[in-house]
Amino acid sequence: MTKMTENFKIVTEFIKDMSSETPDVQSYLFVKENISKYNLDIDISSKALKNKLVEVNTSLKFHDKELNEKRSHFEIVYASIVKIDEKINNKKELQKIILCDVQNKIYPNLEKAFLNLLNNSGFPGVKLEKKIDFNKLYNEKFN
Repeated sequence: MTKMTENFKIVTEFIKDMSSETPDVQSYLFVKENISKYNLDIDISSKALKNKLVEVNTSLKFHDKELNEKRSHFEIVYASIVKIDEKINNKKELQKIILCDVQNKIYPNLEKAFLNLLNNSGFPGVKLEKKIDFNKLYNEKFN
């Protein structure tokens, strides 16, 4: 398989918003016991900027799906500014770049930042169990 030259370039990436909320000590202790039940949700949005630039926002939320009274909430919004190749003018191709290719490139940095957030919030050793397969998610949604 020959390596295709990429049809986009990540100009910059940064943490746009980051939040960790644990209301009190009781909640912290409860969450420490139960954090393995927490769910990771991912959301990707994008908006066109000028000159074939697109801002891609990838949000990760880590939360208690059982909505216990004692709970923490962790969220990060990671922005990538992406320059799209002039030749791309097909919406489907653009979607694939934003939802798969960009995500595959930035995810290691995003995951690291997110795990640091959890660690610094007093929850060291949390592992995000499943690796996210962006190509699979994309195919399920659009094919």
